[in-house]
Amino acid sequence: MADTDTRRSRVSRSERLPIGVYLLGFSLFAMGTAEFLLAGVLPAVATDLDTSLSATGFLITAFALGVVLGGPPLAVLSLRWPRRTTLVVTQGVFAAGVAVGLVGNYQILLITRMISGIAYAGFFAVASVTAISLVTPDRNARAAGIVVSGLSVAMIAGGPAGTLLSHFIEWRGGFWVVVALTVAGIIGCRFGLPADDADANTTTGPSVSRELAMMRKPMLWCVYAITVLTTAAYMITFNYLAAMLADITAVPAVWIPAVLALFGVGAFIGLSIGGRVSDRRPHLALLAGASAIVILSVVLVVVMPLVWAAVPAIFLLGIAAFVLNPAIYARVFAIAADAPTLAGATTVSAFQLGISITPVLAAATLTRGAALTSVCFIGAGLAAAVVPLILRDRARQPRATERAAVAADPY
Repeated sequence: MADTDTRRSRVSRSERLPIGVYLLGFSLFAMGTAEFLLAGVLPAVATDLDTSLSATGFLITAFALGVVLGGPPLAVLSLRWPRRTTLVVTQGVFAAGVAVGLVGNYQILLITRMISGIAYAGFFAVASVTAISLVTPDRNARAAGIVVSGLSVAMIAGGPAGTLLSHFIEWRGGFWVVVALTVAGIIGCRFGLPADDADANTTTGPSVSRELAMMRKPMLWCVYAITVLTTAAYMITFNYLAAMLADITAVPAVWIPAVLALFGVGAFIGLSIGGRVSDRRPHLALLAGASAIVILSVVLVVVMPLVWAAVPAIFLLGIAAFVLNPAIYARVFAIAADAPTLAGATTVSAFQLGISITPVLAAATLTRGAALTSVCFIGAGLAAAVVPLILRDRARQPRATERAAVAADPY
């Protein structure tokens, strides 16, 4: 009996992830809050800076461009830096960019938003690589899922709480909290991550040529296409949920944030499920998530007028959407195992690109007078288009990889 208890204790300890993985998730939560916060205070920013609402909206675009365009080059430049140093520096640049923007005019804020976006992308990419370096290969997807869950928590709580705070102490207040949280993340990473994890980029040393050579793999770009399309598939619906709940479901305005937070709760659950499944069966998670997005997007078109049906469907959509993310990272790091930094940074850019193209896709129907729920059909179409790509990626994956994953964790 004692031997059995000892074995169970050892298994329990082996299943626990290192504290560093959770510290990285917290840091991403702090930085991700700034991304979701600005949208909630955009009118206040426009009034305070004496700019039009459309011009103020470019502040969101500037951050997105920084992530999409700046992340991969920064990842290459930082290849020879110790990872812990890179994580601390990128957070420091991010916090400094936010702080300087808060005391400057519109033009300065625009520039610092782009700089913060570059730093954010650099941190995100290196954090993912660092997380998997802290665990055994059979827990890569789970570790990456914990890091990405920081972004989910930012969606659930960070953005809405910061927006609420900004209404009480003017719009800059929420961003000063972001700066404080990022500084806390810097301290956590400095003292909570092992000093030698960063030097383990590779045993032979980091190589720009190896990283660039890895980017020529067609399988990697197939995964990036899956990333862009699946992200756009669920974000196009999420971005218009508030409008649909108000205009179609007739949900009182006071309850709309709670329903949106429920999507975030579903996202957190989806990350947990996806992290556990994707280490063994990444394509199962990808197919299940994409198929569920197709079904739930169509269901939302039908049930949106019925609050009792729409709210559970929104919750389930959150689960389906974020089951995908750990599986995406599992595939990227499986393909680019020998040179993961640039591949990881490009994955972050692919996520952001998927988010950024949703307004253009939505405009294709909404500007022609289509109903708001037409965006759900677009999301369903995008998710459906992903299925052949997933099947193609699965067919090209070496069977030995699948067998090794099952052998590492047959249950």
